[in-house]
Amino acid sequence: MENLYDQTSYKKVIFAAMSKRNFFLREHIIRFILKQGFTPTCAFMMYSYFLLDTVERDALISANNALIERSDELWVFGDISDGVQEEIKLAKRLNQPIKYFSTCITPSCEFKEISEAEAVVENHC
Repeated sequence: MENLYDQTSYKKVIFAAMSKRNFFLREHIIRFILKQGFTPTCAFMMYSYFLLDTVERDALISANNALIERSDELWVFGDISDGVQEEIKLAKRLNQPIKYFSTCITPSCEFKEISEAEAVVENHC
């Protein structure tokens, strides 16, 4: 496995896209990306849970989009919410590679890559 602390080579930056319903998995997702040898970025790690609604949502969306624009790839974890769908649209406009992963709720499980066709749109109920 690649040395995760090696600063001599460029590491791709991966934007971790996830629904707020998967907020509780954010640390596991970041660890998964690091173990793959990449540099993760995740809005939920940087802005907690929408900064407890103390900042206008549009400002957070703008900052989130700036992170996606600076990332090399977008990885989607779990069901696709409306917000994640917008992140996917932006990544596609930027011609960024997009990967999809299933999620699980036990810390010992690993995320499994799935096809775009296997990705599930979140139920709004």
